[in-house]
Amino acid sequence: MPSLALKDFRLATTFGVVAACSSLIFAHAPVAQAGCTFLMPIGGNGDGPKPYIVKKRVQRNKAFIGRTNWNTDFVVNQPFASYKLFFTADSTDSNPGSYPIEAFLKFSDGSNLRVVNEFMKPPTGTGAQFGPFQTPQGKAVSQVNFKVGAGNDPGATGFSYRISVQGCD
Repeated sequence: MPSLALKDFRLATTFGVVAACSSLIFAHAPVAQAGCTFLMPIGGNGDGPKPYIVKKRVQRNKAFIGRTNWNTDFVVNQPFASYKLFFTADSTDSNPGSYPIEAFLKFSDGSNLRVVNEFMKPPTGTGAQFGPFQTPQGKAVSQVNFKVGAGNDPGATGFSYRISVQGCD
């Protein structure tokens, strides 16, 4: 008959193996931010396998003629506690110019809050996550706005990028 110490060792070993296998199974499962949902852009590409990702190019200010594509709004169709914004450099140019990135939470009362105000010069395939930004007390977010412009650096014009936004509970 096995000793009590041997039984305890077998039991501990069994639990260890089960825990290790469980962690391996969960480590290879698709990773989704718990409680976060991608927001749909107003306009943008809107089709394809990931319609919540917008692909654009940095454009120079058109002054008095035409409109730029600097602004992209993402619709908020339910209340979220916070928001995460994602930016990825998509061009093949290995030496892009520097360009400004701004982001705003727009509220249902017509006001807004700037949450990002940076200049970036990221290499291809890299970028940034901004946030999470908390919804201010007493406010209802109706849209999240991304604004990417050329600024004063002509090397930034034509540089392509991808953006997306998540609302999180």
